[in-house]
Amino acid sequence: MKIAIVKLSALGDIIQSAFVVQFIKKAYPDATLHWFAEEKFSGVLEGVPGVDRVCPVNLSRLKKSPSALFDEIRHIRRYGYYDVVIDMQGLIKSAIVSRLLGDDVRGFGKEGLREKQAAWFYTKGYAIPYDTPTTDRYRLLASEALGFTLSKEEVLAKAPYMYVKERPEFVPQGAYALFVVGSTWQSRVYPKEQFVKVAQGLHMPVVVAHGNEEEKAFAEYLAEHASNVTVLPKISLHELKAVVSHSTLVIGNDTGPTYLGWACNKPTVLLFGPTPPVRVYSDERTILLKSPSSVDPLKLNKNDYSIKEISPAEILDAAARVMAS
Repeated sequence: MKIAIVKLSALGDIIQSAFVVQFIKKAYPDATLHWFAEEKFSGVLEGVPGVDRVCPVNLSRLKKSPSALFDEIRHIRRYGYYDVVIDMQGLIKSAIVSRLLGDDVRGFGKEGLREKQAAWFYTKGYAIPYDTPTTDRYRLLASEALGFTLSKEEVLAKAPYMYVKERPEFVPQGAYALFVVGSTWQSRVYPKEQFVKVAQGLHMPVVVAHGNEEEKAFAEYLAEHASNVTVLPKISLHELKAVVSHSTLVIGNDTGPTYLGWACNKPTVLLFGPTPPVRVYSDERTILLKSPSSVDPLKLNKNDYSIKEISPAEILDAAARVMAS
C-alpha cells in the first residue's frame, strides 16, 4: 500500500503530528509512506523513521506568482498516485493537494474543519470535533483513517522520532539546557527579563536558539545578563534537531522548535499565555505551564499577554520535576 500524508505547515504542526508515522508503520510494515510539506518546513522531516520520502511543495509562492499554479499542479502530480491519502491539515489548499494525489482521500469531518469546504474533496471524513486536543486529533485521524487502534498511552510511550545521533560541535560538553525564545505572536513570548532569572536559576549551561534578528537580539540580552548563557550560531532545522537531541532540558514558548523536545522525548517545559495547552500530551517528561488567563480555542486573543504571569520559580520547579523523571 502506498500512503500519502498531507500536512503542509506550519513547523510546529508538522513536528507535533509526525508521531503518527511510527504507529502507521507498525500497523502496515510493508506500506510505503510519503509526507507532503511546504518546502521551507520539509527539512524537519528528513530522517524521521518510517517516512520513506519527504515531498516538498511550494504553494506559498502562489501568493506572489499566481501564474505558477499550473507548474505546481504538474509538480505535485509527478509524485505519482497513492492508494490512500490522509489530509492531516484540514484546509482547502491541503484538500486540493490531497485530491491531486489519489482518489481515496480521507480527512476530518465537517465538525473538525475550520474551512468546511475542504470536506468536499474527501472520500471519507471522520467525526473529530475541532476543539479536540491537537494530539488526539492526529491520533484519531491516523488510526481511524487506516483502521487500527491507537491509544493515548501508546503515544506517551512513543519512540523519539526526530532524534539526530551526531552531537553538534557548537554545544557545551555535558549537560545543557536549550531555550526557545521566539514565537509568531509577541504575546506568546515569555519576557526576556524573566527568562534571565530562569537561566540564573539553572545550574548548567544554557544555549539559546534564534531564527531571526529579533530573536538573536533577545538571545544576546540573555547572554549579557546571565553568565551561563551562550547564543547559538544560525543553524539549520537539522542542526536544531541535533541540539535538542543532545540537550538535558528544553524550555520554550508555544512555537515549533520547542515541540522538538516532545518529539525527541526530552525533558521539556512549554509556556502558554494566549493559546491553549493542548498541542501535545503532558506527562512526567513534559510539563505544560499555562498562565491564569482563560482561552477560547476558537477565538484566540493576540492581546493576551498573561504569559508574563508565569513566574521564573514555577518554571524552575517544573524543570526540576521533568529532569528528575
